[in-house]
Amino acid sequence: MCGSGVEVADIFRQYGPDYRVSHNMPRNQWRAMGAIEACRTSLLGGHRDKCDNEDCGHVKASYNSCRNRHCPKCQSLKKEKWIEARVDDLLPIQYFHVVFTIPAELKPVVLMNQKVMYNILFSAVSETLITLAETRLGLRIGFMSILHTWGQNLMEHPHIHCVVTGGGLSLDERRWVYCDKKFFIPVKVMSALFRGKLMDYFRESYESKQLVLTGSISNLMKPHVFKLLDIKLSNKKWVVYCKPPFNGIDGVLEYLSRYTHRIAISNNRILKVENGKVTFLWRDYADGDRQKVMTVDADEFIRRFLLHVLPDR
Repeated sequence: MCGSGVEVADIFRQYGPDYRVSHNMPRNQWRAMGAIEACRTSLLGGHRDKCDNEDCGHVKASYNSCRNRHCPKCQSLKKEKWIEARVDDLLPIQYFHVVFTIPAELKPVVLMNQKVMYNILFSAVSETLITLAETRLGLRIGFMSILHTWGQNLMEHPHIHCVVTGGGLSLDERRWVYCDKKFFIPVKVMSALFRGKLMDYFRESYESKQLVLTGSISNLMKPHVFKLLDIKLSNKKWVVYCKPPFNGIDGVLEYLSRYTHRIAISNNRILKVENGKVTFLWRDYADGDRQKVMTVDADEFIRRFLLHVLPDR
């Protein structure tokens, strides 16, 4: 099955005005929504490209792009440029693919405090990898971290994908040491340290009152309620998994081409918009990675899409 030609922008143009009236939207969501609606329309002006061949001279008029990072039509060129720059960073070695995921109990806090919590997530992941590589392998490794905030059904699912070198510099930085070709660091060890580091940052942000705790999570303002959540999260196993190693540089580049500069949903997954409902394709990883069809109200589709609009900077 393939897309219907309907775009996220079409859904925003048709149902966005009512959504803006009925929802209290932060500035970053307003800006992203408006940019996507205006992308490659007369609202942004246009330009003309002329063929340099003297025998041709063909002129093509095009509307300008919005260049918003959440726009389904504006990420391809940025992705290619970014990947091209990363080619110079990659070494002719094996790379591991490690994924860090936060527990479901933290998702409401993350949604209300994206900037604080995403920074905490990146810090906990990087410190976990650096610390374990130094203490267990005696190496200084390199890695790239890529944030994804969604699942295939567009619901919130914050997690970080890491491309990690299969080896590193010795601690005296005089030689390169390779890791075991099929093994990086035990996931249980990574999970425990990741949990500890993120919870330390989480407690610190709570005690320094950096977190907004209103609405459905307002009870967390009570110290004893926060303590119960702290105990629950600290005793829970956190999901960290290490996928099979990439097939050299080609495997890394193939991964980067598919997973960087992504947005919550691409236009070609949208099947139809009809009677105030949006139907789209999704993969159910819990059911053997099967491709399925989901239909939601247009209002709910917009809400889910906007969950993944990142905060400023």
